[in-house]
Amino acid sequence: MNGAESLVRTLVDSKVDVCFTNPGTSEMHFVAALDRVPGMRCVLGLFEGVATGAADGYYRMAQRPAATLLHLGPGLANGMANLHNAKKAHSGIVNIVGDHAVEHLKHNAPLTSDLDTVAVPMSDVVIRSNSSRLIAADGARAVTAARTAPGRIATLILPADTAWNDADAPALAEEPPPRPAVESSAISAAADALRSGRKAALLLGGVALRGKALELAGRIAAKTGCSLFAEGLVARLERGAGRVKVTRLPYPVDQALALLKPYGELILVGTQPPVSFFAYPDKPSVTTPPDCNINRLAQIGDDIEGALRALAEAVDALGAAPANVATLDRPALPTGAMNLENIGQALAALLPEQAIVVDEAVTSGRGFPVPTATAAPHDWLSSRGGSIGFGLPCAVGAAIACPDRKVICLEGDGSGMYTVQSLWTMARESLDILVLVFANRGYQILRGELQGVGVSDPGPNALRMLTVDQPVIDWAALARAQGVDATRVTDLAGLIDAIRRGLSTKGPSFVEVVI
Repeated sequence: MNGAESLVRTLVDSKVDVCFTNPGTSEMHFVAALDRVPGMRCVLGLFEGVATGAADGYYRMAQRPAATLLHLGPGLANGMANLHNAKKAHSGIVNIVGDHAVEHLKHNAPLTSDLDTVAVPMSDVVIRSNSSRLIAADGARAVTAARTAPGRIATLILPADTAWNDADAPALAEEPPPRPAVESSAISAAADALRSGRKAALLLGGVALRGKALELAGRIAAKTGCSLFAEGLVARLERGAGRVKVTRLPYPVDQALALLKPYGELILVGTQPPVSFFAYPDKPSVTTPPDCNINRLAQIGDDIEGALRALAEAVDALGAAPANVATLDRPALPTGAMNLENIGQALAALLPEQAIVVDEAVTSGRGFPVPTATAAPHDWLSSRGGSIGFGLPCAVGAAIACPDRKVICLEGDGSGMYTVQSLWTMARESLDILVLVFANRGYQILRGELQGVGVSDPGPNALRMLTVDQPVIDWAALARAQGVDATRVTDLAGLIDAIRRGLSTKGPSFVEVVI
């Protein structure tokens, strides 16, 4: 058994049985080992950002890590943008990055790089395994790190000779430590804040936006009258009928300031104090009022459900019926001209039960959360890190994690071009994904950003940096070229028909929505 085979066996035995790959020469022994070791599903992406983004989406839905297989420093660098998103989402991932053989590194071959340094910014743990006898134990250590709450990125550097030399038996990853309990003083402080008489809110993030934790937050709101807010960008939010409704913090800084202005007490549950996405002239970075008390109930890696249960007990809310529970209220299918409001209403009317919505619609999608709040129960995933090119790969990973659920990817045309190769992987793997690309022919969000920094009348050179219409991208043709059934729609009736067809069809489908 060589090092590569011992590593693959270690991963499979440790329940890391999906690997998103874009390999090169240094990883060929790992690739060969995949034929000798049953149990690993390998998914090829035609760009490393597809592999890393898919691993992010997989973890968000499966709640266990997948592996990626990447080639040397440049391959890891190509996957960095979506590793940034994954790290901000606290997604557990095991990156396996091949390197030159140890004795070859001194020759400074063309693909030689300072791989360890490249890995550090987007990894929580970096392990270089320079011996085939150690690779199984190092691989198991990487799996344990990736599993550790709240989810971590572990990058394992695998020199080529480590992969091809003789190795020992595979290892088994240890179970990660339990989430730490929150101190009783934090529970008491949060309860005092809710009883202070000042307007109070819980700001929820991470696993506080799911399952029993979200229900407990609803009970606390029912008993105390506090508001429930969520991070503006959510790793995974359970919403729709039967779930407790929360208000996501808005992206525009003025809207966030207005929303939070009345609050004197803000209790953080698995998140950080709210700040604006960027700095703007003459506007604050912190969006809470200066006199608002910030109380931290639980860190992102803490036992969040346990903390909310203890807080509910402290304010006598365990017996209360949760507040703000959504009831199913599908709107009528809209008619008339196609606009963003009508598109949101159509989505709300047609959204199937237990759908997974991956949202990178950017400006086009800002109005979609409101009409879908009372749709059938579903999960909503957005880019936690703001690095674009997230949506299509994340949809790939989510679909592989949950093959029995429909995935709907809401994508902007500018951001979609960053990882358009994901469509090929969707077709190859026959993934049950409906992709809607909103083709407004530009980086529409940047028009608003120009205004935000005081430029109200951009000139021709600036406008050329904000548009993608010369030439116009034929999105439907791009999708069909990669094996995905695709259509282009320019009116609301055509969009509704296309969504219905996509939802009724098993496998990938694509709609270019010209707006």
